[in-house]
Amino acid sequence: MAVQDVPPDGQEPAPVPAPGTLMVDTGRKDRVGEFRGVAGPYWALRPVCGGQEWEAEPEHVRLADPIEQLRAQNARCNARSRGEVL
Repeated sequence: MAVQDVPPDGQEPAPVPAPGTLMVDTGRKDRVGEFRGVAGPYWALRPVCGGQEWEAEPEHVRLADPIEQLRAQNARCNARSRGEVL
């Protein structure tokens, strides 16, 4: 069951995805990341192939569509085969 984030302006709350869900940050040129959790009014996302988390505004985040998920999973597999730290 998804937890709900309550916005301060009284709008309908955005459903918070489960950790690990692949999301697209439209505020950062459609960057794909794994949802990690809620950090104040922001959602924390982590790059699929490892790296530093970033914070995104929930209104600029959407679920990754199937092709975006496939590309992200393929990039993760390729990074693992090269021995990169994830």
